[in-house]
Amino acid sequence: MSLPAELSDITLLKILDRFPLEIADDRELTSPMSPAPVGRIRIWRGTGTVVKLVNVSLVVPPIGLDSHMIFAFTDPSSGVPHFTLDSVANGENYAFHLDLIPRIDLATSLGYLDQVYEPLTVLYQEVRDREGLTPAHLSPRQYALMSPWMQVFRATAEAFTGIGDAVDIYFTHWAGLVETGVKADGTAERDAAHRALLFSPEIDPVWQQTVRLLGEEQSESVRNELVRN
Repeated sequence: MSLPAELSDITLLKILDRFPLEIADDRELTSPMSPAPVGRIRIWRGTGTVVKLVNVSLVVPPIGLDSHMIFAFTDPSSGVPHFTLDSVANGENYAFHLDLIPRIDLATSLGYLDQVYEPLTVLYQEVRDREGLTPAHLSPRQYALMSPWMQVFRATAEAFTGIGDAVDIYFTHWAGLVETGVKADGTAERDAAHRALLFSPEIDPVWQQTVRLLGEEQSESVRNELVRN
């Protein structure tokens, strides 16, 4: 198993072991570029705070792509952040994206910052100083849609292998927030607007690559699973 697949699978199992989720969809992803399937999308649904879990894997050895994404969505009316992890290899190059997606305006919510994000600050700073990590190239608009505690880096194989501890701490903290709640409520309207931007092809160029790999219709079906509850 590849390093990105292993990190993704370990994290996915932790979510499924901790929260009541039932598989709702499991299908292969195909490509006009390949006679064999190039990936898989799996979707779980729950009746608690975690209402939807999406896992998208794209593995295409001829072009060196090995990409695994997890997005755990919390209830639209909850203030508990969404959890996301991307783990990727492109040839000999590795990258990851780890974040808790805010559900309210952080600039006017000091209490939310202190409860949801401040406990991650020491780890956040320590990870940024690790050898073998270099910041990924995101646009200012992409940064604006995430949290200031987002970890998004390119990595050497050694550095990528060592990132599992940070992923586990982010996950464990997020899971605790799910179980105890946060001192804020989100709104379905804000969440829908935020997710529409978060997964917008106009903002994230990854969707252009996804269209080339999967075709317009299939790429849009994957994107819709992330935008909609």
